Amino acid sequence: MSSHSERPSFDREMNKPDFKELDLIGSPVSPLHRHNNGGGAAATTTSSGGNSSNSSTGSVSSKNSNSTGTHFSGELLEKSAGLPGSAPTNRIIRPGHRRSVSAGLPLIYSGSSFTGGTSSFSSSSSSASSNPSTILPSGNICPSWKIVKTMGLRTSNKTDTLGGGKGNYGHGSIIRGGGGAKSGPATANPEEMKRAGNEMYKRGNFSEALALYDKAISISPENSAYRSNRAAALAAAGRLGEAVRECEEAVRLDPGYGRAHQRLSSLYLRLGLPDNARHHLCLPGQHSDPAELQKLQLLEIHINRCADARKIGDWKTAVREIDAAIAVGADSSTKLIACKAEALLKLHQIEESDYCLSNISKPEHYTPSLQIKYFGMVAEAYVLFVQAQVEMALGRFENAVSAVEKARRIDYSNAEIAMVLNNVKMVARERTHGNELFNAGRYAQACSAYGEGLRCDSSNSVLYCNRAVCWSKLGLWEKSVEDCNQALKIQPNYKKALLRRAASNGKLGRWADAVRDYELLRKELPGDIEVAESLHNAQVALKKSRGVDIHKTKISGEVEEISSLERFKIAISSPGISMVHFKVASNEQCEELTPFVNLLCVRYPSIHFYKVDAEESLVVAKAEGIRTVPTFKIYKNGDKVKEMISPTHQILEDSVRNYIL
Repeated sequence: MSSHSERPSFDREMNKPDFKELDLIGSPVSPLHRHNNGGGAAATTTSSGGNSSNSSTGSVSSKNSNSTGTHFSGELLEKSAGLPGSAPTNRIIRPGHRRSVSAGLPLIYSGSSFTGGTSSFSSSSSSASSNPSTILPSGNICPSWKIVKTMGLRTSNKTDTLGGGKGNYGHGSIIRGGGGAKSGPATANPEEMKRAGNEMYKRGNFSEALALYDKAISISPENSAYRSNRAAALAAAGRLGEAVRECEEAVRLDPGYGRAHQRLSSLYLRLGLPDNARHHLCLPGQHSDPAELQKLQLLEIHINRCADARKIGDWKTAVREIDAAIAVGADSSTKLIACKAEALLKLHQIEESDYCLSNISKPEHYTPSLQIKYFGMVAEAYVLFVQAQVEMALGRFENAVSAVEKARRIDYSNAEIAMVLNNVKMVARERTHGNELFNAGRYAQACSAYGEGLRCDSSNSVLYCNRAVCWSKLGLWEKSVEDCNQALKIQPNYKKALLRRAASNGKLGRWADAVRDYELLRKELPGDIEVAESLHNAQVALKKSRGVDIHKTKISGEVEEISSLERFKIAISSPGISMVHFKVASNEQCEELTPFVNLLCVRYPSIHFYKVDAEESLVVAKAEGIRTVPTFKIYKNGDKVKEMISPTHQILEDSVRNYIL
């Protein structure tokens, strides 16, 4: 064994700090800074079975020269001062604290050797057992007179590394688990995030995929592939505008990224923007997909034909070309949807036009630098331009004014928008004026005001219908019918115009025309009591006008009375649903229910309603076992399906409705 040849040379003041004693055995790694002497590198220890040394490290041989020291790196430990032979306690030497001089010169133990400054030495009295349970981590400071025993301290098979002095670990602190020295908290691998996102995308979990791509981008924001993958997930989720922006960013980061260009081309094709799609599909030096190129060419043809048809007012052709363009792949084109709404409006399909516009939540801004135009208008302005006309056609004049004013602010120089703005304001003003005159009972002046509005918009069904009401108030029934006809030509399902025309035809004695309109209204408004009663009255008037004895004829909406058992059996055996009301004329509850049964007969013409007086038709009452009145029985194709005694109005109507559904 070798003895101390010379005392290690390093700054005593730096290596003898005062410190607060903390027991490290079994506790987490402490954040410490290791102090290098004179800025030199940490000493390196080598071991080859027996004693070994070099010019920069001292060594202490093990009792068993064949043992190989296990190297740990980093933690600085010191045996607590106390009586010799007392149990050793490992302590943290905190940076900035000073150690008492009485502790002696520290030695740094490195597995099978000690290092102390730059001098080499050996000591038979300071040897360590080769048993793994007694091996101390490399870098531990121990007094020269005794090696600290581990007292069975468990050692780990994992490779430990020294902290670099950053983040939560001090310089020289042991970082457990072999993860290598890291700065700060562990950081996720963006490639792992991307792969996990791809898996979520394949499963159709686009929200989860987006969240994972977002994490990858937050770690590596300059990676164009992550941006392109995020664009794919956005497109699959229906967020095409955001997908375009993400793809544009991917192309900005990597102008030669062919996959991002292809994705952009596909997105622009879906949005009905062939020029933008071509820019990214036909890049110099890049092979274009023949199928995509063919779709692009077809889209250009249909959009050009649509634009030509719009210029000459050929709205049927415009609708046909729009449908063809959507079939090619432009299924999310705001331009085409708005144009179809405009064409349907011009074809007087107002409700269909309104439905088209409802599919446009709002025009999307695809990129900050790109100002898209539809038929010479800024994209968002064009949608508002069409919306204003649809709102006006439906009588929502305030909404129309608001929409066209917004369009004007967006695209101030467009002549079409300026013209529609003037018309909408004029029509709205005259309509408001006409309503005020009507409410004041000045019907002739109101007619004039509505007429002024029609001069600005000759296809406004609301103004025609309003003027028809004024004509009826003035007793000019023929003019009322004419204006209703005009309104219905523009909007065939306009219920108010149908109701007004039926009433005016009734005043003119045209009961057949009145019945026809009321029957149309009954189909549209099956639960409307006013319509049902008007239809009943018109049917009665029509029968009278034709000289028919109404007492011998059952008119729609009339409850038929049965007095014979034979007639009763025939009635309930007829196909469909039949309801029989068993009553007694002197019974108050029966008399109270009778008008409501008549109303149900009008409301539900598909059901056969009958009434039987239990006293006058005693044979029928006995055959059906009637003991209490009022009693109601429902039959389906001759079979009794329900019986009710003294039901409420609600129960009675619910039962009727249940059997017609």
